Amino acid sequence: MSGTTTAGNRLREAGTGANRWVVLVVLCLSLLLVALDATVLHVAVPAVTEDLRPSAVGLLWIVDAYPLVCASLLILFGTLGDRIGRRRVLLFGYGLFGVASALAAMADTPAVLIAARALLGVGGAMIMPATLSILRQVFPDRRERALAIGVWTAVAAVGAATGPVIGGFLVEHFWWGSVFLINIPLMAVMLPLGRRLLPESRGADDGPWDVLGALLAAAGVLGVVLGVKRLGGDEGVLSVATLAPLVIGVALLVLFVRRQKRRTHPLIDIAMFSRPAFTTAVGCIVLAMLALVGLELIAVQYLQLVLDLSPLETGLRLLPLTFAAMAAGATGSYTLRRVGPRRMVGWGFVLTAVAVLLLTLMGQHDRPVLLTVGFVLLGFGLQSTLFGAYESMLSEVPAERAGGAAAIGETSYQLGAGMGIALLGSVMNAAYAPGLSGLHSRGVPAEAGTAASNSLGEAYQVAGQLGGPMGALLRTTARHAFMNGLHLTLLVSAGLLLLGALAALRLPKVMDCTPAESCRPREQHVAEPRAVSVEERPKPKLSLPSRREPAEVTGSGRAAH
Repeated sequence: MSGTTTAGNRLREAGTGANRWVVLVVLCLSLLLVALDATVLHVAVPAVTEDLRPSAVGLLWIVDAYPLVCASLLILFGTLGDRIGRRRVLLFGYGLFGVASALAAMADTPAVLIAARALLGVGGAMIMPATLSILRQVFPDRRERALAIGVWTAVAAVGAATGPVIGGFLVEHFWWGSVFLINIPLMAVMLPLGRRLLPESRGADDGPWDVLGALLAAAGVLGVVLGVKRLGGDEGVLSVATLAPLVIGVALLVLFVRRQKRRTHPLIDIAMFSRPAFTTAVGCIVLAMLALVGLELIAVQYLQLVLDLSPLETGLRLLPLTFAAMAAGATGSYTLRRVGPRRMVGWGFVLTAVAVLLLTLMGQHDRPVLLTVGFVLLGFGLQSTLFGAYESMLSEVPAERAGGAAAIGETSYQLGAGMGIALLGSVMNAAYAPGLSGLHSRGVPAEAGTAASNSLGEAYQVAGQLGGPMGALLRTTARHAFMNGLHLTLLVSAGLLLLGALAALRLPKVMDCTPAESCRPREQHVAEPRAVSVEERPKPKLSLPSRREPAEVTGSGRAAH
């Protein structure tokens, strides 16, 4: 079955050279949908808060349930796709995504919306692993594949960045539930398009599918992130509600690792993490997405609640980030060949940290030039980091483990997005609430002060209800507290990004080396053959050996052109 499928795919590619680029378009549209839903709700947060009135933790869950559930289930559905067919799982994901979108649009309570967002995460976990796996299959040439991966990562960043623009337009002209309804016609197009154009493929059927291991990984990831989410809540750092999920999550992940080490056919080859470059690249993906999505959520709140911009104006202000990410993706393949992964990822982190520090100059008055420059640097730096990290990660594993590596990379991507909202949102909440603690001594009712400490949006609502001098005092104090929390959050983020730049020093200095003499030492250390073989999955056995076996210098020739 697998051989027949592979042969069919090869015939599709051989039939017309444009077919693989058509497949890339379909895959990118799929990824765009997943990335879009991670941020499309951000500009609707004030409207959701006003309509459903969730608690501070509930609001975080509304935004965060989707990426966290998606991250926790990627390994499960990625390995399931290897067994029953990646396209089949992808098409099931399309259908589930449409159903969950309808449920989210009609939600009338925070609990229903959280459940619908979680169901969207399940659909996203079905869709996302297949995109990179199929991409790797239909692009056997490394130079073309590098360009395709650049487009793939750029689409992910563009989806995350354009989500607020689309969401802003819909919230301004309709209601917050419309940000989910747009998924339904997209799914109506994607289902027949994917069924017709995407090739079916399966991984190596090397033993039974470890369902228990996949569930352990999913529960462990959810436990760890739930604990992180509660660090900035009312329970306290050392409370049972915070520590219990962390401890249970870590314990489950330890059990998962031990189980994978013992199994003859593990879901994930844990030995991959013994390679410093692989581990570093995975960490860089997490940090990059943490910064992108976490900072974007805070920036949206700043633009809407402090600068009083409309949802559409807020989305348009974030467009420079989108264009910068597109530029970085378009030039990523060229840049990687010229400077290597170490410099590309490291300087991408540094550039992002500079952008974040520049944004600390934001105040309560609009500074559009400052924001534009900051967002451009942020988008270009993060996209450069993501491109270099993905390329390094995928080049550090043998071909037979490429599927597991892709699942880890995509889990890191979604986990970073969820952790960004959870961690930076928690830092913001922890810094914001104490700024309102003195309101009671200045005559503001204790109940009003407690409600206002949940979020700036709720503080505005309470201030409107109070009215008069008390309402004005509450509003002013809340804005000052929010700005203090924003600056602290930006400083924490900049520190994490600089740590990422230091970690990037462990990445290879050169990936696609041009001079023949500089390639040979890498080949003697087996690093270059491993890098090439992994990226030729699943066709290296048919194409690359015939080129490389006669002389090792062929690898240098490939890198040179």
